Formats: sequence, C-alpha cells, structure tokens
Amino acid sequence: MRVGLSMFGTTYAMGLHPRSGRSPLTPGQLLDQAENCGLRGVELPPYLLEGADLSAIAKRARRSDMYITIASGGYDPSKLSEIFDLSVKLGAATVRTVVGGAKIGGDRREMAGKWKPFLQNVLSGLEAATRMAEEKGVVLAVENHQDLASEELIWLCERIASPHFGITLDTGNPLATAEVPVDFAEKILPYIKHVHLKDYRCFLSSEGYRLVRCPIGQGVLDFPALLNVFRKSPLNDLTMSIEIGALEARHIRVLADDYWPEYPPRSAHQLAKTIQYVQSNAETSHAEWRTPYEQGEPAEAIAAYENEELQASLDYMYQLIRDQNISKKGAS
Repeated sequence: MRVGLSMFGTTYAMGLHPRSGRSPLTPGQLLDQAENCGLRGVELPPYLLEGADLSAIAKRARRSDMYITIASGGYDPSKLSEIFDLSVKLGAATVRTVVGGAKIGGDRREMAGKWKPFLQNVLSGLEAATRMAEEKGVVLAVENHQDLASEELIWLCERIASPHFGITLDTGNPLATAEVPVDFAEKILPYIKHVHLKDYRCFLSSEGYRLVRCPIGQGVLDFPALLNVFRKSPLNDLTMSIEIGALEARHIRVLADDYWPEYPPRSAHQLAKTIQYVQSNAETSHAEWRTPYEQGEPAEAIAAYENEELQASLDYMYQLIRDQNISKKGAS
C-alpha cells in the first residue's frame, strides 16, 4: 500500500479555492510537497495539467516511485476518454470519477422518481467508458461521493465486470448513505481500486447528524480496522490518498420522513447499527461544529487551519502504519 496526497482536503492552502488568493500549486510542486511529507503519490484534477509538460511530470513521479491519480468527474464516455489519454501520457494508472445525482450529504429527495433511470444512464456511460479504459490500459474508479450506496456500487461493478473498473472508496462517505464505514469497506473490498483516507466528527441534529471535517484519527472512523480490511485487498499495490473533508459540514437527514424512498431497501438492523454507531461517537450538541470557513474567517486563517489538519493527519498515519507493521512482525 502506498499513501499519497489529494489536493481536495487543502483547497485554500493549495490555491484551488477561488477565494484563497493564491495561485494553484503546479503538478511538480504538488509532487515535491508530497515527497517532502514522506508520501508516495498524488491525486490532482486534470485542469492543473493544461499546458504542462506531461513527460516531465511522469518522469518526476517515476524517479521517486510515486503514483499519480487523476481526479475527474462524470460518466460521459467521450469526456472520460480524453482523461484516459491524459493519464496514459502521465503514467497515471487510475482515473477517479464521481457521478453525482444526489446532493452532498446523500440527499436524493430532488431525484424522487428519477433515481433508477439516472442509475441506468450512469451504468451505460461507465460501461462504455470502461471499454475505452481497457483499450488504453488504465483503471476507471467511481467514488462513493456521498451519492452512491454500497449496494449500487456493487451492482455497477458486477454489471460492468471488468478488471479496469472499480471503486474509489472514500472512508468517511459511507456515513452519508447511512452505512458503517468498516462494514461498507468489507462489502466492496473486491472492487476497491483506490482509497481516500478521510475522517469526520459527528454532531446529532433533529433530522439526523452532521459530518464535520477533522484530521484523520480524531473523528469517528476506526482506521486500524480499516487498514486491516485494506491489507486483504486483491491488489498488490493499493494506493490511498489523504483527503481531509470539505470546509462545509454535511447534514445527513436520515430521520427526515422523505429521505429514504430512493434508497436501496435497508433492514431495520442495518439502520439501527448505523444510528447506534453515530450516537455512540457523536459529540455534544453544544460543541462548535462550524469550520473557520463557515465562520467567515480570512483566507490565510483557513489555509493555516487546513495545513494544521494535514500535519495532524500525517502524524497519525505515520504512527498507525508503524504500529501495524510492528504488530505484524511480532505475530510472525
């Protein structure tokens, strides 16, 4: 397993956010930052590659044995084909995509009566795109982007049935579709091609709960258990990108009367397990859950906040990996 850095957890610090007042990092600068942090790969959007010397970037990554993942979006096969061409030139083995449909927070209410046709369109587009990915020797991985549930991801993987198609698991996002993260990971493990390492704090609300970004290891996720799941991956080299959550809290309204009609059928036991998981890990409702961004702080303060959370995440992951390696050696 190789751990790398996604740009999307530090959008102010890396100049991606339009209000940051900074120029976006170049791919070369991102590779340098990741290597300086002791990481072994990067994940970046394709627009940062416009006009760049792709061969030089590819050479730079190979020199340090660093992976590159392209973070694209959509399910239009013609547009994804262009990204595949880019990934071949760059030496990027994986293209991550998201399909949307639901609002962030797993909210499908505006898709009432439209979700199943939407999924059929997604299947058709991703199926055609996967055939192109096969021809070009790259992997297309659809993310659980607070939109698709585990049942739907498995359905897509079984229907497309290609080693060049699978899932980018975002470890925090199962909570947005009312699923326990470790259970979610175990269910989709055969199809995982790439991972986003993300944690959340939880705050209860009258309609469900809020997910609030935090450094990895300081939220509700069980990362030792998740790493044990990932060690069973059929992939020889599973890549994982640190991606701290968005600057806005995600409100998961699982207790709203109209939340569930477009979801796959869920047992009472499964839903109860998720609610129990959230309630047992939730923080007091009196605690401050708004990020500096939501409190209107200046750009430099937000960037500093992002960098502090990134460093805390790095420190946690370094220690966790060391501890697990020691435990593994001691057991052998």
